Amino acid sequence: MTLLALKEDRPTPRAVYNWRVYGCAAVASFASCMIGYDSAFIGTTLALPSFASEFSFASYDPDALALLQSNIVSIYQAGAFFGSLFAYVTSHFLGRRTSLAVFACVFLVGAGVMLAASAERGLGPILAGRVLAGVGVGGASNMVPIYISELAPPAVRGRLVGIYELGWQIGGLVGFWINYGVNTTMLPTRSQWLIPFAVQLIPGGLLFLGVFWIKESPRWLFANGRRAEAMKVMCWIRNLEPHDQYILEEVEQIDRDIERFEREVGKGLWKPFLALRQRKVQWRFFLGGMLFLLQNASGINSINYYSPTVFRSIGIVGINTGFLTTGLFGVVKTALTVLWLLWLVDRVGRRRMLFIGAFGGSLCMWFIGAYIKIANPSSKDQDGTNSSRRMDGGGIAAVFFFYLWTAFYTPSWNGTPWVVNSEMFDQNTRSLGQASASANNWFWNFIISRFTPQMFLKMGYGVYFFFAALMLLSIIFVYHFLPETKSIPLEAMDRLFEIKPVRKANQVLMDDLAQGGGAGAAEDVSSCAGEKTRSDHLEGTARV
Repeated sequence: MTLLALKEDRPTPRAVYNWRVYGCAAVASFASCMIGYDSAFIGTTLALPSFASEFSFASYDPDALALLQSNIVSIYQAGAFFGSLFAYVTSHFLGRRTSLAVFACVFLVGAGVMLAASAERGLGPILAGRVLAGVGVGGASNMVPIYISELAPPAVRGRLVGIYELGWQIGGLVGFWINYGVNTTMLPTRSQWLIPFAVQLIPGGLLFLGVFWIKESPRWLFANGRRAEAMKVMCWIRNLEPHDQYILEEVEQIDRDIERFEREVGKGLWKPFLALRQRKVQWRFFLGGMLFLLQNASGINSINYYSPTVFRSIGIVGINTGFLTTGLFGVVKTALTVLWLLWLVDRVGRRRMLFIGAFGGSLCMWFIGAYIKIANPSSKDQDGTNSSRRMDGGGIAAVFFFYLWTAFYTPSWNGTPWVVNSEMFDQNTRSLGQASASANNWFWNFIISRFTPQMFLKMGYGVYFFFAALMLLSIIFVYHFLPETKSIPLEAMDRLFEIKPVRKANQVLMDDLAQGGGAGAAEDVSSCAGEKTRSDHLEGTARV
């Protein structure tokens, strides 16, 4: 066993790692393509001359324009916040798969409404459409990670949830580059800025169509009494026969978890809220929220939503140059996301990557802030039109450290909070926990997107020092409070979070599982007296 080898909680047939589970994860991740695209295209679209001319941006003073732009961007996050909460209700009654179809429809309606905006109608359709699109992506951001985690074999769960993050980066890559393309190939007319808005319909449409192929989560089906359908889906996903020992053991673990859920919490939409009275559940909800707070504290969404402003602060001038630099930022993020999900997340683990990303990213932010403080590059081109001015050595170094920051951030804090939140909640609180995590993500997104323009106006280089300091604080938080979750079965997460010290919890539990102490084994001793024996249970499952 080496550092980069997959760790399995029990002997796993090779057939389990098949194309079907990857295919379902990829199709569901069209949702993240639309999220990534919406997050990336809006900042550069607002900087297009045609958009600024259509809606008379020149008539606003700097403070009013910053407020208008932040409202256009942040109203989307506000919608996403509520969408992520709505998804808890739809997933309870409709399931994961149908919920995805519902939120894909809401997103498509919102994207269509935005296309009605014009100089005569004003920005109203864009604002209304971005609220609806936000509801759609918020709901999808809740559903996709939990759907994938419930399908995934433990050893590659991080990789499969990572496909969701890859979809986000692919969507973002298109969003970053599309405005460079329309700005260099089209006249500054209404069509120029309308095309980036229309492209939103593509990933939303692909998700809606793909939902008709993917299967419902077998764990949701088992929990809702649809055992025959659940068993059929389980065997299809695992590419194994119903009598295979791996299938029997997995179904037994799921049944045990559902029995405990019904015994401790009970069925019903509101019953899981009762679990929030337990301190151990409150703690995991707190951890999930903090991971997204610290993710946003890295500064990533300031860059995603306001990349022209960020690059101008470093000294990159000219619209096309800014768009090109933003596009390269998207390329770096996407390439490193592929490396992360194929190689790092399930081999190096969650904690190590968070440590490396926070420490390296903080150093880069300190350098960039120091350069801006000393050189004050924005003062050399106040109107932003002098695209011929060459950057000095310090400016080139600042750009290098910006891309180096991207290299540290992307395979660490970019997708890892989504992976951890998708897997650390037990059956009792998984849907509610993912709703809380998604809502936290969009809440902190809203805060950052709403106040970034004002932060750059008032703080200047201090913005980079602010993010750098918070990244250092995230190291302390992860070291003391977040256990490593890689390779742990979903049904054993309760045990993982009970082991102290946190830094050793994963190894202690994996050793126990390897020696036969399966998920929930200790519970069986006290709670299963008088029930059917293990062999009777397995035979009953096989008959299903």
